[in-house]
Amino acid sequence: MTKLHRYIESLIFASENSISKDEIEYIVNKSFETVLKRDELDKVIEELIDKYKSDEYSFEIIQISNGFSFMTKGAYHKIVGEYLKALTTKRLSKAALETLAIVAYKQPISKPEMEQIRGVNCDYTVQKLLDKGLIEIQGRDNGPGRALIYQTSKKFMDYFGMKNMKDLPGLKDFEKQDNTVGVLEEE
Repeated sequence: MTKLHRYIESLIFASENSISKDEIEYIVNKSFETVLKRDELDKVIEELIDKYKSDEYSFEIIQISNGFSFMTKGAYHKIVGEYLKALTTKRLSKAALETLAIVAYKQPISKPEMEQIRGVNCDYTVQKLLDKGLIEIQGRDNGPGRALIYQTSKKFMDYFGMKNMKDLPGLKDFEKQDNTVGVLEEE
C-alpha cells in the first residue's frame, strides 16, 4: 500500500459523512500541491474497497450518497444496532417520518405545501427535522410571503443508506400485490 492509499483511506475514515471523489481530489491536490489524476484516484479507491472486503475486517468502504464511507459489514449489524439502540432511544415520530417523506418525494417544497398535503401545521416537525440535520433550507419561494423552501440533506442520504435520490422506493413498491402465490386473502 502506498502513501497515497493511506492518505485517501484516512480521509474516508475521518469524514463525518461520505466523502466524494471531487472532495478527495481537491484535498489531496491542495495538501500536496500536485495534480491527482481521476483514473489514479479511481484505482486507489477500488484497491481500498477490495482490501476491506477481506473477512479480516468487520467494516468496509461503501459508496453512499455520491461518496465513500466506512460502514460496518452486515454480519455485525445486530451487535452495532443494539449498541446504537442503547445509545439513543429517540426515534423519528410518525409525524416526522410523514413530513420527511413529503420533503423527500416533493422536494424542493415549502412548509405551506407540506401542511396542505399533511392537513396539519408542520412548524414543530420541520424544526425537529432541521435540528436533526435530515432536511435543510434550499432558499426562498418567489411567491407571496417568500416562504422557505426545504430539501433533504446529505445526512438524510447517509441516515437511510442511499447512494442518491433514485434509491427512494417508487409508488409501485408500496402497492398491495393482488396475485401473490402463497398469500391468503382476507375475507
